[in-house]
Amino acid sequence: MINIPLLTTTQADFDTALQARLHFDDSTDAGIQTAVTEIIAAVRARGDAAVVEYTNRFDRVHVADMQALTLTQADLKSAFDELGEVQKTALQAAAERVRNYHIAQNQASGQSWSYTEEDGTVLGQKVTPLDRVGIYVPGGKAAYPSSVLMNAIPAHVAGVTDIIMVVPTPDGVRNPLVLAAAYVAGVNKVFTIGGAQAVAALAYGTDTVPCVDKIVGPGNAFVAEAKRRVFGQVGIDMIAGPSEILVIADGSTPADWVAMDLFSQAEHDELAQSILLCPSAEYINEVENAINRLITEMPRAEVIRTSLQNRGILIQTRDMNEACDIANRIAPEHLEISVADVAQANTYADQIRHAGAIFIGQYTSESLGDYCAGPNHVLPTSGTARFSSPLGVYDFQKRSSIIQVSEQGAQTLGKIASTLAHGEGLTAHARSAELRLKSK
Repeated sequence: MINIPLLTTTQADFDTALQARLHFDDSTDAGIQTAVTEIIAAVRARGDAAVVEYTNRFDRVHVADMQALTLTQADLKSAFDELGEVQKTALQAAAERVRNYHIAQNQASGQSWSYTEEDGTVLGQKVTPLDRVGIYVPGGKAAYPSSVLMNAIPAHVAGVTDIIMVVPTPDGVRNPLVLAAAYVAGVNKVFTIGGAQAVAALAYGTDTVPCVDKIVGPGNAFVAEAKRRVFGQVGIDMIAGPSEILVIADGSTPADWVAMDLFSQAEHDELAQSILLCPSAEYINEVENAINRLITEMPRAEVIRTSLQNRGILIQTRDMNEACDIANRIAPEHLEISVADVAQANTYADQIRHAGAIFIGQYTSESLGDYCAGPNHVLPTSGTARFSSPLGVYDFQKRSSIIQVSEQGAQTLGKIASTLAHGEGLTAHARSAELRLKSK
């Protein structure tokens, strides 16, 4: 029996109980901080030699130099060619959908623009891609070819010319599907390294690993701490927390479907969080029964059990509108609106302001978004959907303001700038503008 707390919004201590269950301590262990500091310093000082040393130690391999940890395009193509036809087809279909979505995203928001004022002054914005990005792909407890697609394809669509991937290969075992995904997604080069040493190598560069402009992709606590430390030297996407799913259900979806949707995030790790919001006590009970029946079929049953018991929540709301309000307070990574009537589901979706991704209708399982729907599955966690967005083409581009002031425009703008600059006590600023005025 899995014991998941049941909260009701009518109970006096609901807010306190909810907050206690949502709380996640994301502070980094002092030992991890010390280790990451030492690793980054070693990589900066000794480059390839330090990367090889730490890779041999942590991934239990025995290589002499970085050449043994470097994969070429030929290696990636070979991995793809050796896949079975079913895997090849699935990988290519998923990649095409992800690419099409990000092409549309790029067309909508990734274009330069400008306008010309009456006096001939031109103002606008120039959008340009980053030169080189680093993609971190986990390779420890599980392998994630889907993460390769979600990180590399938007970078490729954005126009990044050099995409470098790092992926640890514990015990020297290389996952062919991960390497094939790198081939399909357009990755330029792969290094079979991971951990803080891989992040440091990407941030500062070594004789073999080129330094990048930005590092994206999830990893363990050491990777997260290393990304935190190198931010400023390079850009990063986010510091990702545990996976999350929140399901708003009206009771019309088969309970087994919702139970399995909750499992889909709980099976990631013991710290993942799965939440159900529903006005019907009877339906919540049906889902709870389905959870206890279906858990016996799950290969990762113990991970799911620990996640649900330690962090899962079942919440009975007054109505669906209140469920939407609570969802906005939580700002989950994945939000399912499991309602049979799609028009009604969209009405509820209109009320959602804070969520990494919104899955509308009972046929839209979160797992489809993880692999092949098209939108990116790299999403804000731990409530950061209140102020941040999914990984996208825009993360691999930068924007430069364009200002081209005409002679006539300088007469107007110069007087304004002069007045404000004198007000700030910055005389050189004022004089710089005044020198361009026809009558001083």
